[in-house]
Amino acid sequence: MAVLRPAGDFDTSYRQDMALIRRPWHWLLIIGLIGTMAVAPFSGSAYIVNTLNQIAYTVIAIQGLNLLTGYTGQISLGQAAFMLAGGYASALLVINLGLSFFIALPLAALTTGLVGSIFGLPSLRVKGFYLAMATLAAQFIIPWLTRHTFKDYMGGAAGQISVPVPVLGPVIFDETWKFFYISLFVLVITTVMAFNISRSRLGRAFVAVRDNDLAAELYGVNLFGYKLRAFFLAALFAGIAGALRAHSDRTVGTELGYGLNESIFFLGMLIIGGLGTNLGPFLGATVVILLDDASAWFGSFIAGLFPAYASNVLTSFRPIFFGLVLMLFLIFEPRGLAYRWMLIKAAWRLLPFSR
Repeated sequence: MAVLRPAGDFDTSYRQDMALIRRPWHWLLIIGLIGTMAVAPFSGSAYIVNTLNQIAYTVIAIQGLNLLTGYTGQISLGQAAFMLAGGYASALLVINLGLSFFIALPLAALTTGLVGSIFGLPSLRVKGFYLAMATLAAQFIIPWLTRHTFKDYMGGAAGQISVPVPVLGPVIFDETWKFFYISLFVLVITTVMAFNISRSRLGRAFVAVRDNDLAAELYGVNLFGYKLRAFFLAALFAGIAGALRAHSDRTVGTELGYGLNESIFFLGMLIIGGLGTNLGPFLGATVVILLDDASAWFGSFIAGLFPAYASNVLTSFRPIFFGLVLMLFLIFEPRGLAYRWMLIKAAWRLLPFSR
């Protein structure tokens, strides 16, 4: 959907046309949002801090999935496994090589990007359902490798290792509210990266591959090269998210929420937020994570009413809530919340003629 702009609002230079932030009040809004998140840890609520930190690294992972699935049209069911690879890579670099977390983070991201490129190799020959099955292999191979190879380094049968907290000079990020500022800073960087990629020649090639790969190839787009780059970027973003999560939780392992369910949740977040939009990862991650917390509270409430079924009730509402919301979005709003937000903005700008 094209951006609707008021009459008389036009660009007079290429620089103005390509500007990320177009109006002074846009700057005020962005600074206000970042400032609000920056002071959130001082609210004194551990729930708010933990939730914001979780949303931050989840959005980063979905931004990578958005470049692969939303812009390039390549389905992936292995994003959680790539997060696991990024978490292990960062932890091992810090523990065994003595690197600072801030140096290990980009190295872990690049390592995970290379791992993602390996699993993206089948994308030249297969697409759709078959590509989903190929990426699903990552969800089984990577956890298996972390449990059965280099057991002295990766935890072996225990399935997890302890991860050191980041240190920057005299500052030790040993509490969630401190680590949140790292997550927030990295989120700002990845958001700018994702936004610029979507507007670049690379992003336009991704969209061409998604819309009609045969026509894109006829126009000179190297399908294999661009698909491989999309897998690399998706895994790179997942590696960043995995490293942030590992050092925030102070542990990383195959049994700590890096399974197939999480990969499906990531894909659902992207669908709910809006495929192929820069706002979609933010909306999808926020809605699903808050919905997840609501389902946990509701499950506890129902378990209190029916103690005999407590063990089943506590674990059943999360998939029920997620499946129901995803189904409703696929039926009534398949383009996601970002598209609905664009319609709301368009209607506001057309007032009083929005109908």
